[in-house]
Amino acid sequence: MRNPVNRFKSALADGERQLGIWNTVGGNTVPELLGGSGFNWVLVDCEHAAIETVEVLPALQAIGQNPDTSAVVRVAANDPTLFKRVLDMGAQSVMVPYVQTAEEAEAAVDAMHYGPKGMRGMAGMTRATRYGKVDDYFTSAEEQLYLIVQVETIQGLANLRSIARTDGVDAVFIGPADLSASMGLTGQMAHPDVDKAVSKAITDLVDMGVPAGVMALDPDVADRYLALGATFVAVAVDLVLLADAVAVIHKRFN
Repeated sequence: MRNPVNRFKSALADGERQLGIWNTVGGNTVPELLGGSGFNWVLVDCEHAAIETVEVLPALQAIGQNPDTSAVVRVAANDPTLFKRVLDMGAQSVMVPYVQTAEEAEAAVDAMHYGPKGMRGMAGMTRATRYGKVDDYFTSAEEQLYLIVQVETIQGLANLRSIARTDGVDAVFIGPADLSASMGLTGQMAHPDVDKAVSKAITDLVDMGVPAGVMALDPDVADRYLALGATFVAVAVDLVLLADAVAVIHKRFN
């Protein structure tokens, strides 16, 4: 049996735009719904959402029912134990938050790969190996792995070039929210200075030939970042959509 192809990785390698949606509700029902909603990728968020690592497995199984949708897992921190667990569950694309230096990027690369390239622990009877059925998994696994580092501080932007060029980093995702706080403009993602910094980071990554990602819940902002060359953009969050829908229906009857 061959290792499943990482469609997200291959699409970005071909320069295809990938629109995504954030999953912040645990369990398997919402990931299943999102996986069938037509987006190219669904991010399972273990950093800011109430989703524990153990819930990643049913989320991956639910999203995986849809052949045209890829799952990305954001681990809670740049911790090799967290990488090891979600990778063994079958995650192929992993996002790590708050990377500020090339050294931190290198640590994430180490966590993604088996030795001698990295320090990922080896286990054979896992979902990643399809319970021992994938041929030569330990030597072929990295062909389908995709590491996204998240840059979301002034320090991270200052080190953007060295982070992006770290061997083993596949893509960089810019985080406007934490960046706004780092710039002393907490919560002001639409502030001109924040927008300018995000835009510059995207164009710098494009110039380097590194796939650039970003979250933009305002469709007009998302369109602008896509026009700048961002190739994977998260344009919605499940709980935000729910809250907006609740507010609309409540307003209708009051």
